Amino acid sequence: MSTEKRTFHLDGYPGCGTIIINYNIPSGRQTAKHPHPGKYLSSCDRKAYLPDNKDGREVLHLLKKAFDQKLIFTVGTSRTSGMEDVVTWNDIHHKTNAFGGPHNFGYPDPHYLGRVREELKAKGIE
Repeated sequence: MSTEKRTFHLDGYPGCGTIIINYNIPSGRQTAKHPHPGKYLSSCDRKAYLPDNKDGREVLHLLKKAFDQKLIFTVGTSRTSGMEDVVTWNDIHHKTNAFGGPHNFGYPDPHYLGRVREELKAKGIE
């Protein structure tokens, strides 16, 4: 997990920049915790966006804790592609588009930061 900051703002967050989270999951073999131990698992790259303000930075800190505890991703069936035995999100929603609104997993979405805090809290991250 790495981050970068950009100067463009997300819809609904004028006056602040954007934090881009880069998740890079390497390929490997499923472990005993996964559906098919020993089976090959392809690498996965994901991006997510947060406003670069106090609330966004607090959520970033919580997401980092969740990532370090291996709570952000799991192995299973993709809800979007239907593919099995792939890296998928683990019920902690991320904004994977900077724009386009909630139906496109983007901004504006004025309740997103509160919702993701609740999802993190449900996983023991506060």
